[in-house]
Amino acid sequence: MEYLEASSTATTVIEQERLGFPEVLLGKKILLATESFGPVNGVSKTTLNLVQYLRKQGAIVALVAPENSTKSTVTPAQSIDPKETEIEVRVSGYPLPYNPELSIAYPVRLSTLYEKTFGGPPDLIYLASPASLGFQILLQLRQQNPSSTPPVLLNFQTDLSGYCEILFPSPLDAWAVWVFRSVQGYLFRHHNVQAVFYPSSFVRRYLESAGIQSEKMINLRRGVDGVLFNPNKRNEALRKQLAPDGEIILTTVCRLAPEKGFEFLAAVARSLNDHKFPFKLLIVGGNQNKEVVSSIHRLFGELIEKEKVIFAGFKKGRELAEAYATGDIFLHCSITETFGLVVLESMASGIPVIARDEGGPSEIVVDGKSGYLVDPNALDTFVHRVLGLGSDADLRERMGLESRKMGEAATWDSIGHKVAMRMADALEKRTPRPSKSPTALVNGPPRASTSSSRFSRIATSIRTLGGLSIICGVWSGLIATWGLVKMSLALKANGVWARNLFGTRV
Repeated sequence: MEYLEASSTATTVIEQERLGFPEVLLGKKILLATESFGPVNGVSKTTLNLVQYLRKQGAIVALVAPENSTKSTVTPAQSIDPKETEIEVRVSGYPLPYNPELSIAYPVRLSTLYEKTFGGPPDLIYLASPASLGFQILLQLRQQNPSSTPPVLLNFQTDLSGYCEILFPSPLDAWAVWVFRSVQGYLFRHHNVQAVFYPSSFVRRYLESAGIQSEKMINLRRGVDGVLFNPNKRNEALRKQLAPDGEIILTTVCRLAPEKGFEFLAAVARSLNDHKFPFKLLIVGGNQNKEVVSSIHRLFGELIEKEKVIFAGFKKGRELAEAYATGDIFLHCSITETFGLVVLESMASGIPVIARDEGGPSEIVVDGKSGYLVDPNALDTFVHRVLGLGSDADLRERMGLESRKMGEAATWDSIGHKVAMRMADALEKRTPRPSKSPTALVNGPPRASTSSSRFSRIATSIRTLGGLSIICGVWSGLIATWGLVKMSLALKANGVWARNLFGTRV
């Protein structure tokens, strides 16, 4: 039944695509701000595919993102020809200590972003997984005249509060969750935000708790490249190298980070080893923070020395596709995923999935058909599912075929088309803006006199700076709390949790 519903949804999307790309978006200037861009994570992949889709169809997209491992030179606004140039602006930021690929963006004025992208305000703003950069943009939009601000759409893809529950011990976790929920609710509820895309009902419940209006919320799943991620990418030479004695290959693909469930995965691996189950666990993913990587390696201990567990590092493109398709079972142990793109990529590769039943994967995997969903805390049940599926080649084949069918139903173009239709709707409903200079549009409509106009701009700047100070204070407080937690845990005699989770040496 669930698969039939998914197929029906896919058919509806295909019918919508036949209507074509909305004409109102042709030539429109879209400022797309994201917290990460490039081959970093599932959020980045989703954003990249949307940017490519919109540009291919005829919209003009200017990308704004914090600097990370992929450096980029800002093109001066005077030399930009939006019809010929793919505009990309990188803003300075501070790399997160446990994930240097992501950065906290330093304060930046919205008017500066306008000038560096289009030389003036865009027609529409799209925020991908807003956090430090997205929060700043939303806050500054709140301070401007509603009639002069472009419509805003945002995609809630990263559950920051969920990470806080994992990274902070009680009661600090509850405080951090409350902080993020309050800030997000305050910013997302504003009338400038016309749509909030969410990937799963798990996320929708969180948004509802933050007070986001139900009419704004739109379910937006993710797509998958069914040509790249395909059973035909199975590499027998790689399989022989990984499992020379015919062991069952268990695959995990994710960033090496504390919130990805590696403690649970390590416990699964140790239990399988105790059961004398012939397996090889292939872990694909990386992290520029060597201390975090070392802490995760230590979780598996002697299993790495025995070559039961293999860390393959970060992979992309065909190498990643081969890693998926060459495996027998995909294991997903994170409970903080808002969607779980790696699960969909694995299914498109024809590999059944065993996942903890929490977050986005709960709505991707059909229990008993394309794999199994297991209670998040039921370690023994998870191990039992691996043992059963690993010992039954026919069952793996049937589930693999079902997984592939479900993967084929989700395309990136269908996802991009759904976003484009909502963008078109937002543009058609917006209040027409007066035809004024870019500076006037940024600062609002003209006032009765020069002095009153100057006073209004100063007041707006003061309010914006005050709001930015609050946001910077929140981030600084969380970072300071993070440091204090590491220090306090390191001082404890039983610092096992600190070593495992943060890589702290005690």
